[in-house]
Amino acid sequence: MKVFIFAVLIAVVAGQAYKPSNYPAAPYKPEYPAPGYRPSYPAPYKPAYPPPAYKPEYPSYKPEYPAPAYPSKSYDYPPMPYKFEWAVKDDYTYNDYAHEETSDDKGQVTGSYRTLLPDGRTQVVNYKADDYTGYIADVKYEGEAKYPAEYKPAYKPAYPEPAYKPAYSEQGYKPAYPQPAYPAPAYKPAYPTAKYPAYPAPIYPARY
Repeated sequence: MKVFIFAVLIAVVAGQAYKPSNYPAAPYKPEYPAPGYRPSYPAPYKPAYPPPAYKPEYPSYKPEYPAPAYPSKSYDYPPMPYKFEWAVKDDYTYNDYAHEETSDDKGQVTGSYRTLLPDGRTQVVNYKADDYTGYIADVKYEGEAKYPAEYKPAYKPAYPEPAYKPAYSEQGYKPAYPQPAYPAPAYKPAYPTAKYPAYPAPIYPARY
């Protein structure tokens, strides 16, 4: 029975034909402007007067003298030969050192120096230097190192110790003033000694 009623409802709905409306459709108007829209605002403001052309009252500065022309000068001088040597030897202050050096016209330098070290050896350095190999040194030592034993100085003051002597004898010192002659105080109270009465001992009755 239910199936029959459902089939009848489907037939009724399908039998109703579509009937268009008699009213014309309203034209579509978009809410935003179409592409290529140009607003109708006015052109930017342009002042009616021309911009001022400022001209200074004083002329531009021009020096009356020409710029100095410095001659080009090269400081690349060729090597100049030289030679020097000096030495110091003073046994009292233990200063013993020397230095000598020689250079030729090609810029090659050779020399040596020696120094007396505190341990008794002499340091000798022979060196050479030029623009191609640089500085090359050969260090040698002459003599044997000597180290002194542990130094323990004996302190001796430059001035003698003071011999202090008091003006009075420390033993058997007696003052110049005599001992006091007053007797020793005997203490006596101002009030008499208290005397308490003698009461007989109490007698308690015997208990049954």
